[in-house]
Amino acid sequence: MTDHETNGTVSPEATRAESVFIPPTDIIETTAGVQMVLDMPGADPDSLDVTLENRVLRISARSASSAPDGYALLHAEYRDGSYERSFTVSEPIDTAAIEAVFKDGVLRLTLPKAAPSPAAKITVKAA
Repeated sequence: MTDHETNGTVSPEATRAESVFIPPTDIIETTAGVQMVLDMPGADPDSLDVTLENRVLRISARSASSAPDGYALLHAEYRDGSYERSFTVSEPIDTAAIEAVFKDGVLRLTLPKAAPSPAAKITVKAA
């Protein structure tokens, strides 16, 4: 699995007024698949988007600071913005069995490897 960012940071695009964060990620490969743990504090669970298309895994979410009802926010070290990260998946993945769980600001992904395709005999026709 390859990380698409090369220097560990992503600069916000000129057309965006918000910050873009790269979630720190641990990737563990097992014989059965790949497990990923992404730290995304303050991410809104409803904004999480995880897609796997053409071997590229993309993860994004919005983050917004807020104070509990009835309280005023006096100091905030978390900034509003978006989490974005993408990876190139090197192994075939069983997309129907991917699991994603978001709890306490941590996204855990389980990407099971696809079963190998059986060998196919190709008939060659004489021209």
